[in-house]
Amino acid sequence: MHLSKAQTNINTGWEVYGGSKKSIRYSSLKQINTTNVKQLQVAWIYHTEDADVKGLSQIQCNPIIVNGILYGTTPRLSLIALNAATGEQKWIFKPETYLGKEVALGLNNSRGVTYWQSGKDKRVLYGAGSNVYELNAETGELIKEFGKNGAINLHDDLELTNKSTYIAATSPGIIYKDLYIVGGRVNESANAAPGSIRAFDVRTGKLRWIFHTIPHPGEFGYNTREDKEAWKHIGGANCWSGFSMDEKRGILFAPTGSASFDFYGGKRLGAGLFANSLLALDAATGKLKWHYQSYPS
Repeated sequence: MHLSKAQTNINTGWEVYGGSKKSIRYSSLKQINTTNVKQLQVAWIYHTEDADVKGLSQIQCNPIIVNGILYGTTPRLSLIALNAATGEQKWIFKPETYLGKEVALGLNNSRGVTYWQSGKDKRVLYGAGSNVYELNAETGELIKEFGKNGAINLHDDLELTNKSTYIAATSPGIIYKDLYIVGGRVNESANAAPGSIRAFDVRTGKLRWIFHTIPHPGEFGYNTREDKEAWKHIGGANCWSGFSMDEKRGILFAPTGSASFDFYGGKRLGAGLFANSLLALDAATGKLKWHYQSYPS
């Protein structure tokens, strides 16, 4: 991949999942290169000590580093803050302290966290299961004003008759000004939750906008499905892999997967927007700017 000088000059940190909001996964730092990488030695090791093979735990996290602090997640979905130079733990948050029980593993993984700052107000957001938690970045304490005592549940604000329908925050959300924008992982079978993309107020957790990837009556794309009741029972078309953003222009880019269920299309006849698509949304409002559908769903 060829990167312009303007691009490479700014990618010297890793404060965002994937390296930057552009998600180019590249650092322009030059201290470590192909000629000296073989000389690297282990500086420190941090043991999470919470892997659970029987519980199918995994570690998929791409940590971020902000002001010398590494923020990441463990196999059991705890959020940790470490001194990036020494590996010393500053604090740890375990989601069971909020839930009163452990988060089920297996399908519930965490790929990373999201950092937001305004002046001295520094916060970290991350998903564990169906909850998104917001914590004080310096102390690890829940921000009680966010959502319900520090967390929002992704089941809320969706048209779900069954509140136990599977939905989880796996890939981290992305920040646009004072908005936390998030997708989610859903069940890929016939009873999947809708893959709506949502933006929440980063301070309060209140829903600011929602984009229905299975369009509702009156919305653009609604007539691309033969079943006019599809929005009530077709799920999926979710952005589970994370976002990228043109922050200068305020454009959010969201790739979506198939509508439910994946391997049988008899219940989802028609072109089926906005499944299997790349969406460009106005990051401030959630309004569609353009879309490209790779194939009908």
